[in-house]
Amino acid sequence: MRPKAHSVFTLLLFGLSVLPAHAQSPDLDFLNHNQPLLDAHNCYPYEGHWNDRIQRALASGYPVSIEQDLAWYVDPAGKGRVVVSHTPHTTGNEPTLEDYFFKQVRPVVEKAIGENKRSQWPVIVLHFDFKDNQTPLLQAVWQILGEHQDWLSTAVKTNDTATLSPIDKKPILVVTEESDEQQKVFYDDLPVGARLRLFGSAHEHATPKDMPIEQLMHLAVTVKPEELLSEPPTNYRRWWNSSWYTVEEGGEPRAGDWTPADNMRLHALVDHAHKMGYWVRFYALDGFAPADDQGWGSAYNFGSREAVVLRWKAAIAAGVNFIATNQYEALAPYLKQEAKELRPAASAKSDK
Repeated sequence: MRPKAHSVFTLLLFGLSVLPAHAQSPDLDFLNHNQPLLDAHNCYPYEGHWNDRIQRALASGYPVSIEQDLAWYVDPAGKGRVVVSHTPHTTGNEPTLEDYFFKQVRPVVEKAIGENKRSQWPVIVLHFDFKDNQTPLLQAVWQILGEHQDWLSTAVKTNDTATLSPIDKKPILVVTEESDEQQKVFYDDLPVGARLRLFGSAHEHATPKDMPIEQLMHLAVTVKPEELLSEPPTNYRRWWNSSWYTVEEGGEPRAGDWTPADNMRLHALVDHAHKMGYWVRFYALDGFAPADDQGWGSAYNFGSREAVVLRWKAAIAAGVNFIATNQYEALAPYLKQEAKELRPAASAKSDK
């Protein structure tokens, strides 16, 4: 849930028989024809409340990105399990990743496989936000993904991280965030020729240590896009995860009127990310009165529906791939309208 950046991109020929004959440039069209989609922020229960979030996200339309925050629970007998939790301090009452996510999306995935409309895949993006990076948790998640690999969009590990292999379309695309500990388990430790089950985000832009918060907030909106995101994608890192603080100074809580300068900044960031070869996500765009809070909190709140709608429309127009919000149903109609206007040609493509 923090801003990010990434690594030097060289196109190489790769001769191993298990790999593509040519290195491939990033295929942004792979995900929803490079058009925006809803990213269902914090799509899981908090302490037993709001259990319907995943069903709300699935009902909003497809494709949809569903964020699952993951933590590790060890029971009194010493057996660990992967749970969906907003905090690393687990109690054992949290739902497991298997129960809360995979069991609930099974009907959607099986329907997609049965219809075999591959041009519409992936229909779900599973977005992990790990609450810690301890090795048992990471290894357990890798194992769970392996049990569902037939559902997952995967790619071959090449012998050079700068050599991107094409992603094989399946109903689910799994993405995770920046941590190098995650890259070790999910990429580095794999042999060449193995299938990547998930894809990381670009490294976070380094900021000066001990800089006062006000200066940091100003730096976030004034640093050039080329400095904020300076390293091209790798075979593992294929998307950029940015807070709104890079768009408006002080982020959502301090946002004033939406201005032409703000809009130009947003377009510059998205255009640069796409030029580099990254999908881009901004989190999280909410707008509600305190009385309407449904466990969303104030950290990402613009304060009113009118204020956030302006940002939603701007993000759609700029081509933000993942528009993260807690207000799933409210954002969905704007994306559907955009789909009607922009996707006729895309949907006319053959399902291959």
